[in-house]
Amino acid sequence: MAKKEHVSETPATQFLRKHGVAFTEHPYAYQEHGGTSVSSSALGVPEHDVIKTLVMQDEAARPLIVLMHGDCKVSTKNLARAIPCKSVEPCKPDVAQRHSGYLVGGTSPFGIRKAMPVYVEESILQLDKIYINGGRRGYLVGIDPHVLVDVLQAQPVICAIAE
Repeated sequence: MAKKEHVSETPATQFLRKHGVAFTEHPYAYQEHGGTSVSSSALGVPEHDVIKTLVMQDEAARPLIVLMHGDCKVSTKNLARAIPCKSVEPCKPDVAQRHSGYLVGGTSPFGIRKAMPVYVEESILQLDKIYINGGRRGYLVGIDPHVLVDVLQAQPVICAIAE
C-alpha cells in the first residue's frame, strides 16, 4: 500500500470532508497516458477497484459524468439507452476540464465546477472499497462505493465492456 504522506487539499478532498466522508489518501507517481494500470500497480490493488471518472456529453452537448472500472470501457450505446438519450460521447479534454474544473488525468467526481448528472457502473457498488481520483494527477482516495450514491446521487447503469 502507498505510504502515508501529507497531500494538500483539493476541491475533491474539501468536498469529502464537508460531507463527512471517511477516505484514505493514496498518492502515486503519475504517468502521462498511464491510466488505471499505473495507479493500480503503484497501489497494489486490482485495476477493477480503481474507478475512472469520465466526462461525457449527450447529443445536445449536455455534460455528464460516468464512473467506470479501470479495466473496462464504457459502451456509449448502452449508456445512451440507459439514461435515456440519443447518443453519448466523451468530451474533448479542454471541454471536460471546463465542465469539471480538473485536468484530465486528475478528474474527480467530487467538488466539480459545474453540476452534472453522475452515472456509476452498477457492479462498482458491489465492491468493498474503491480507489477514485482525489482531484489531482497522481492522487487517489479510497472510499466506500456507496458514497457515490449517498453523496453524489449517482444513478446505477449497466454499460461496461471488458477491455
